[in-house]
Amino acid sequence: MRRRGSPSALGPASDSMFARRPLLWGFTVALGVLLAVLLAIAFANLQSVVLSVFIAAFVSLGLDPLIRWFERRGLKRGAAIVVVILLFIAVVVGIIWVVIPPLVDQIAALIQSIPSMVKDVQSSDWYAGINQASNGVISDILAGLQQVITDPNLWASIGGGALAFGVSVIGAVSTGVFVAVLSIYFIATLDATKHAIYQLVKASHRDRIVDYSERIMASVGKYLSGMVILAFCNAVFSTILLAVVGVPFALLFGVIALFVTLIPLIGTVLTTTIMTVFALFTSPTAALIVLLVMLVYMQVEAYVLTPRVMGKAVQVPGTIVLISALAGGTLLGLLGALVAIPISAGILLILREIWIPRQARL
Repeated sequence: MRRRGSPSALGPASDSMFARRPLLWGFTVALGVLLAVLLAIAFANLQSVVLSVFIAAFVSLGLDPLIRWFERRGLKRGAAIVVVILLFIAVVVGIIWVVIPPLVDQIAALIQSIPSMVKDVQSSDWYAGINQASNGVISDILAGLQQVITDPNLWASIGGGALAFGVSVIGAVSTGVFVAVLSIYFIATLDATKHAIYQLVKASHRDRIVDYSERIMASVGKYLSGMVILAFCNAVFSTILLAVVGVPFALLFGVIALFVTLIPLIGTVLTTTIMTVFALFTSPTAALIVLLVMLVYMQVEAYVLTPRVMGKAVQVPGTIVLISALAGGTLLGLLGALVAIPISAGILLILREIWIPRQARL
């Protein structure tokens, strides 16, 4: 119990004022709660905008190492930014005009050809032996897969109907354009934006905050750019492998590999499993070749490509990588899994260099 005359957390004047006017105290608390609720509602309504800004910020951080690479090759900062922006625009335009049309055609062709592919598998020589050995389990799985994928109600429910699907496509396109434009703006003004934010920090702490922030953002940028490079290499290799083996819809599975392999540690395993299972529809030999070649590629990626591309961008233990990826994927899907690890690296950096030394001095 507080003794008479001792100061309260709000000071003697505020304490005496609230003591004399309990209604004012209750009104102030109610206003604080109401403000918190309004902020939560505003954040929920602006979730898509916040997510778009978040994506654009990470795109700019991921492209910043490329800007610095051009600077080390003799370009000035402004010229390097212009070159990177032009490359970014070229990639976006190339995806829209070159990749998306055949990708859409392959998706439609895959849906239409699934029944015939299932019949071809069921009529093959190797299928009878495997199905008999599994007591008909393989047959049930194929029948269920065919029924689910070819069911029009499934695609109607996924799209929410033709109108809702069209609205979602338009919304996705508009969001993509917004993210692309915002990313270009962030790339062009990254240094100025960071400098303006640093001015909000007290001068006595500014140098230390700037040092930690720059190291964390450099780690995030190197990680993101490295993951994109590794995912692109995996997607190209997967597409070429499937095309050489004779598995149809190689481009479609290459695009799937591009996004799935962005998931740390388990992305390549997932794509290998998907490609091997689908290659079974072509032949057991094709599936075996895909599996063996991808197992070799995973070793090359783990011991050759990843150390060269990632370097020391993110120094996070494997257990934290898995936990971070799982937590981030649960919260924000693929984007959350992608950004969870560099965020974890930043938190570990703060713990190692600020919190632990401070605790050791106590």
